[in-house]
Parts: sequence; C-alpha cells; structure tokens
Amino acid sequence: MIRSAVTVSLVPEAKGGPFVFWEGLAHAFEQAESLGFDAVEIFAPGPDAVDRNELKSLVETHGRSVAAVGTGAGAVKHGLTLSSGDAAIREQAVEFVKSMIDFGAEFNAPAIIGSMQGRWGGQTDRTTAMSYLTDSLESLGDYAGTRDVPLIYEPLNRYETNLFNTIAEGVEVVESLSTSNVRLLADLFHMNIEEADVAEAIRVGGKHLAEIHFVDSNRWAAGYGHTNFDPIVAALKDIDFAGVIAVESFPKPDSMSAATKTIEAFRQYFGD
Repeated sequence: MIRSAVTVSLVPEAKGGPFVFWEGLAHAFEQAESLGFDAVEIFAPGPDAVDRNELKSLVETHGRSVAAVGTGAGAVKHGLTLSSGDAAIREQAVEFVKSMIDFGAEFNAPAIIGSMQGRWGGQTDRTTAMSYLTDSLESLGDYAGTRDVPLIYEPLNRYETNLFNTIAEGVEVVESLSTSNVRLLADLFHMNIEEADVAEAIRVGGKHLAEIHFVDSNRWAAGYGHTNFDPIVAALKDIDFAGVIAVESFPKPDSMSAATKTIEAFRQYFGD
C-alpha cells in the first residue's frame, strides 16, 4: 500500500530549503491529519532535538506515523559527511547516522542518507570518496537491520554531490553491497536534472525503491511546474511500488498551498 507523507524541518540552518512545514512537530502533525496525509517525514538537527514523549503523543493523537527521518543536518549543521577525507569526520558522521537510525527505529521509521553522502575533491579523489561512502552504507545498512528498519540512500543532482547522481548508479551501489538492507529514494527534482527519462529510471530502480520525493520540476509542489506525471505514475504502477510518496518541496507559495496541492495530486494519481 502506498502511503503519503509531508515533510517538516526543525533545523533553522536549513531555512529556505525544500521542506513544507517549519512551525514544529505539533503543527505538522495537525496539518497532516487535517489534509489527510498518512505520515510525517522529520528533518531534525539530531536525535536529541526531538522529545520522544511528545512525538509518541502526536503519533497517537493524530493517527499519523513517522515516514522517515532525514540525516541531512549532520552535513548542514554539523559539517559531517560519509565521504570526507578526514577519518575523524567520517567516524563522527557514521555515529551521527547511527543515532538517527536509533531515533527513527523507535517509530518504525528508516533514516535517509542524502546530503551526508558528501562529495569528492581536494585531497580525496572520486574513487576513494566513493569507497568511503559505500563502506559506510554497508556498515550502516547492517546496523539499521539490527533495529529492524531499512537504510534509505538518495542519489542527488550534480550540484549537490559529485558522487552518484542517477537511479541506475544508486542501483549499482546497493547491488554491490553485501547487506540487503539499503533501499533507494527517488527524488523527482534531482531526477529532472539527471535522468534522460524519469519514468524509465523509476523502472530501473524497481524493487530497490522505498520512497519517492514527489515534487515538480521547479521543486515546488506537484502541479506548480512543468513535469508530466502521467508516465512517472505509470512506471510506479508497473513496478508495483508500495512505499512512501513524500512531498519534499519548497513551501511556496506558502506551506499550506504546497501541502494541499500535493495531497490533491496524490489522490488524483494514487487514489485516496
């Protein structure tokens, strides 16, 4: 069964980024219930920034689940990446992701690795940086498995990383790992930049896809740009996708409009 999700950021340093809600967890869960989203995806500064009792209460009160937890604050706020040439930074990055895996697992929610994959450059060549990243995905995938959740890896566009940019590259990465616990997130904004055929890339991702960031060409909510969603939705149906469809878009023209536009599109394409 496909679930819908809306994003909330609790990270001031990411202000202006592609997250729908910014007014705290309570507001996000209230609006998710009001609009009919199934879940909330949380972008937090770290695991200790979220009151577990408050979050458990919000989940129970509003009947919404936690779709996933983002780890990007590790890079945005703390300057940590899994491909850093500095071994100490890589070690801290792994520990940060582990802490986010632990946090998410309390709510049966996977952690997403996007910005924390980093990039190569300086004293670190591309092959070495890629090996650092894949080694981390290997160990973190196994660690997530001990907490009964998958680890989700998101290929990003060329302006955000110079490591892996396409879904095909993501598939090659996860299939090279010994662990079978790493899944992929396909973000339609990144794919609009990197993929020759977004729908075909979805088919290539196939069984490896756990989540879709459902967003238009301009990173606004679906319907505000020029993306043709029909072939993309057809591809998701072709692969029997049964994961999460989440809106990670700019809060434009405002948060409520972005959220409302997305849930309308979700119902149009995937049913209520």
